[in-house]
Amino acid sequence: MAEPPSDKAPEDAPEEGPPAGRDRWSDRQGFWEQVGGARPDHGGWGRGNWGRSDWSRGDWGRGSWGPGGSWDGRRGPFMRRLGCLFGLLFLFTILGFGTVLWLLASALGIIAGGAGTEAVAVAALLLGLVIIAGGFVGRSFRQLAGPLDALSEASSRVAGGDLSARVDVPRGPRPLRELVRSFNTMAERLAIDETQRRDLLADVSHELRTPLAVIQGNVEAMIDGVHPTDAEHLTSVLEETRVLTRLVEDLRTVALAEAGTLPLHREPTDVDALISEAARGFRASAEAAGVRLELEIPDDLPLSEVDPVRIREVVSNLVSNALRHTPSGGTIRVQAATGDAARRLEIAVADTGSGIEPELLDHVFDRFAKGAGSRGSGLGLAIAKDLVEAHGGAIAAESVVGHGTTIRFNLPVA
Repeated sequence: MAEPPSDKAPEDAPEEGPPAGRDRWSDRQGFWEQVGGARPDHGGWGRGNWGRSDWSRGDWGRGSWGPGGSWDGRRGPFMRRLGCLFGLLFLFTILGFGTVLWLLASALGIIAGGAGTEAVAVAALLLGLVIIAGGFVGRSFRQLAGPLDALSEASSRVAGGDLSARVDVPRGPRPLRELVRSFNTMAERLAIDETQRRDLLADVSHELRTPLAVIQGNVEAMIDGVHPTDAEHLTSVLEETRVLTRLVEDLRTVALAEAGTLPLHREPTDVDALISEAARGFRASAEAAGVRLELEIPDDLPLSEVDPVRIREVVSNLVSNALRHTPSGGTIRVQAATGDAARRLEIAVADTGSGIEPELLDHVFDRFAKGAGSRGSGLGLAIAKDLVEAHGGAIAAESVVGHGTTIRFNLPVA
C-alpha cells in the first residue's frame, strides 16, 4: 500500500535555489564588480572590462598609447604600403599554388570532361598573371631592400662614431626618400655638433692659457725674488684674475643662452636712458684713446619690455668692441630710433675702425670668432647675439675693410 505523500521534504534533498553553475557565475560577477566595477559579458569579451572600453579606449587603446605614449596604433603611409605589398605577395602565393595544383590535376586527369581543356587554359592564364604580379612585387621589394640595407649599414657606422656616413637618396617611394634625407640631416648635424665641441674645447684652452701663464710667471718671479712683492706686480696678477673671471662668466652666459635657460628679468624700460648711460660709461676710455664718442639717441623712445641688465651688457659689448678696433682720431657713433611702424626699436653702434674681413663677416657672431690682431676673447658678439635673440630681436653686422663696422640690433616695443 502506497504511503500518502508527505509535506516534509527529505533531509538529503537539496534546497531550492539557483543551480550550482549560477552560484559560480554569481561569485565571478561579484569578483569582477570588486576589481573592475562591471562584469564581463559574453564570456568575458563583451563590453565589460575586457571589451571595447578597455581594448580600444582604455589602458590598451589609444588613450594610453597615444601621443603621450610610445605607440598610438596608427601606421604611416610607408608602413601601409609595406603591408599592402606583403598582403599582395601572400595572395599571389596562394593563387599561384592553387593554379599549379589545378594544372597538375588537369594533367593527371583528375579534372576530366569537356571542361578539362578550358580549365587548363584558365589555369595557365592565372599562372601568367601570378608571375607578372610576382615580378612587380619583387621589383618593389628590391626598391625597398637596397636603401634599407644601406640605411642599416650607415646607422651602424654612426653608432660606432663614424659621423661621415651618408646614404644616397634612392628612387623609390616618397616616405623612403624622406627617411633617407632625415638620416643624412641628422648625421650632418651630429658631425657639426662634434666639430663645434672640439673647437670649443680648443678655444677655451687657448683663452685660459694666456692669463694663467701670466699669473704663474709673476708669482714664480716674486717667489724667486726676481720681482718685488709690491702693489705694481700684485696688481698685474689681480688684473689677470679679472680676465679669467670675465671669461668664465662669458662662457656661462653663452652656455645658458644656447641651452635656452638664460634667466631674463623683463620690465618696462626706458631704453634711451639705458643706452645713453651704458655708452657714456666708455667716454673716459674713448678720450684716453683719442676716439670721439657720439650719441644720437632721442628722448621720446617708447618703453620696451626687456631685461635692463642684459641689454646694458649688449650695448657695453658693442661699444667696447668698437673701441678696441678704432684707431686714434676715429669716431664711434651710437644711434637709436623707432622702426617697423613704431613696433620695434632700432639700435646701431658704428665705428670708423679697421673693419672686418669678408671671410670673417659671416661668422662674426660665432663663439671665439676673432680677426687678426684682436685682443678680445671672441665671445662679446656671440653673447650680444644670444641676448638680443632671447629678447625676441635680431642682430646683424655690416663692414667694409678700412672704413669701419656697424652692428645693428632691434628690440620689440612693450
